[in-house]
Amino acid sequence: MKLICAILLMFMSVLPMEKNAPVAKLDLRKYSGTWYSLYSIPTIFDKGSRETTTKYTLNKEGYYNVLTTYKKPNDDKIYSRNSKMFPSENGDSGELQAQFIWPIKVDYWIIELADDYSYVVVGHPDHKFLFIMSRNKSIPKKSYEEIVAHCKSKGYDVSKLTSQHHS
Repeated sequence: MKLICAILLMFMSVLPMEKNAPVAKLDLRKYSGTWYSLYSIPTIFDKGSRETTTKYTLNKEGYYNVLTTYKKPNDDKIYSRNSKMFPSENGDSGELQAQFIWPIKVDYWIIELADDYSYVVVGHPDHKFLFIMSRNKSIPKKSYEEIVAHCKSKGYDVSKLTSQHHS
């Protein structure tokens, strides 16, 4: 039995595992604008929400004012909440912090970003949440499958991904 466990551990150690880390370069101005949340491993605040859209506005102080709109289950009323997003100290990596309630900040890592800023994947150092967002209300199936495979290889439990059901 010990031999089997040792073999399994050796096998698992050679499996390719991508590092869960923020992207090295982020253009804050290009990231500004509206993003559609397409799929997520939701936080306690996002559970059950649908058609979530987030608008990031870079202000003169160097952080984002964030407006998130969404619908609740079985309700067509549009709800909204305001928050702030702070870039890292050097200001150009994907390591940001979200602030929903002052003074508490939560790690918000951009772990994947299309070269043309057409989609983004937001995660957390401890894999607590995951958001796949796009500038459009949908992404091609192949792109989605590739993104999910990358997220899985970074340690995210992609079986927990839920759709935001944008029409």
